[in-house]
Amino acid sequence: MAIDTTTGILPEHDARFVKTPSRISWGAIFAGVVIAIAVQLVLGILGTGIGLTMVDPVEGTTPGAAGFGIGAGIYWIITTIIALGAGGYSAARLAGVHDRFDGLVHGLVVWGVTLILTLYLLTSAVGGIIGGAFRTVGSVATAAGSGIGAAAPKVADVAGVDTGDVRDEASAYLSTAPSDPAQMTPEQAQKEIAKELPALARGGQDGAQAESQIVDIVAAQRKISRPEAQAQVTRAKAQFVKTKDNAIQTAKSATDKAAGAAAGTSFMVVIALLIGAAAAGFGATAATRRRV
Repeated sequence: MAIDTTTGILPEHDARFVKTPSRISWGAIFAGVVIAIAVQLVLGILGTGIGLTMVDPVEGTTPGAAGFGIGAGIYWIITTIIALGAGGYSAARLAGVHDRFDGLVHGLVVWGVTLILTLYLLTSAVGGIIGGAFRTVGSVATAAGSGIGAAAPKVADVAGVDTGDVRDEASAYLSTAPSDPAQMTPEQAQKEIAKELPALARGGQDGAQAESQIVDIVAAQRKISRPEAQAQVTRAKAQFVKTKDNAIQTAKSATDKAAGAAAGTSFMVVIALLIGAAAAGFGATAATRRRV
């Protein structure tokens, strides 16, 4: 009687047709992502409730904005560690992985998918608001750094003012002003000086002509000599330039502080994300099953 024995190993010509089993379970990863987001939401709502209990405007015991922000940041990092750790552990456990590297990959994929979903939700919900705010800040910063001549149109754009309408309105006011400064009323003289100020700020030949016109108006209106009027205009011009430079410096300083704060926040977010990845990987490797 013949006995058919097999070794359990496929012949070499048949081994290539065997499908290699997948080492990653997307179903388990999806479940881990759902659990991570759910835990994050629950803990976030809990943190909001805890924070609201600390607000007491009647007794004046409400924490300051700086302390409240630091506490919220620390709480967010803790909840992220818990949520991603639970998600990575669940994914690796459901996948039934026996290799620590496979478990680590499951945890990191859970972290990555959760991060992508979170960024998508943030950009789709509040991206327009954040983008509009940064565009406004950028317009103001550009206006501050480009001098008075370019600042006026930029600031007008930010404020929603049509510079064309302003020029038309100014022309209507000044159209009836006499050319002789001595015949101008005080109101007409003030409007004429205001019309010459942009050219004075630009400097150059137009600035010199504008300054000469302003000196003539001041001398005629105050009935003083032209050298005295020139001295007054020179002092006013120096004060104007000083005020302009201070305003530009203040705007630049505010922009530098905002950029520094944004850079610091970016570094903190990166550190928090790396901590979240470590938590997801640790939770997944902790769930790795040993082979029997």
